[in-house]
Amino acid sequence: MIPINEELLLSQARKFEQEALATVYEQYSDAVYYYALRFLGDVTLAEDCTAETFARFLRAIRDGGGPTTKLKAYLYRSAHNWIVDHYRRIPILPLDPDSEIAEVGVDPSMLAEDNILRKKIIASLRYLTLEQQQVIALRYFEGWDIAEIAESLKKPVGAIKSLQHRAVSTLQKILIGEEKA
Repeated sequence: MIPINEELLLSQARKFEQEALATVYEQYSDAVYYYALRFLGDVTLAEDCTAETFARFLRAIRDGGGPTTKLKAYLYRSAHNWIVDHYRRIPILPLDPDSEIAEVGVDPSMLAEDNILRKKIIASLRYLTLEQQQVIALRYFEGWDIAEIAESLKKPVGAIKSLQHRAVSTLQKILIGEEKA
């Protein structure tokens, strides 16, 4: 993939140049979608989140706001905010790994184990603080390094390391506690 000059792209997008807007969408929509899908576990919700993320971006630049730098971080933050808003609207339910859907050509027991673990991890993320959720998602799901996360969240590297440590510790307690129950 050809490296993109985000500042130039943003400058063009702010003028609503169609090619720049298309490039923004082409460059970041898949990543935003998969980020949302990991948190939401639902294709339709992930699509809604992605669409709303880019709609918010367009409204922000139309109104003279939005990012001036760090477009990728802005879009992820916007998607994360949509996800948080979504989860705030629904009550926290106990972990329930009982509903499984079989896929053709896959060992059902392995699929069931993977689905149960994935559901437990996704559900467990909801027990973290919003900042911890974002750090875990960016670090482990998106593969960002600590410095990138710190820059994106406008926090010192030490604070990000601390958030990550506390989040991992909390997840371990939740997941290990589930195994003992």
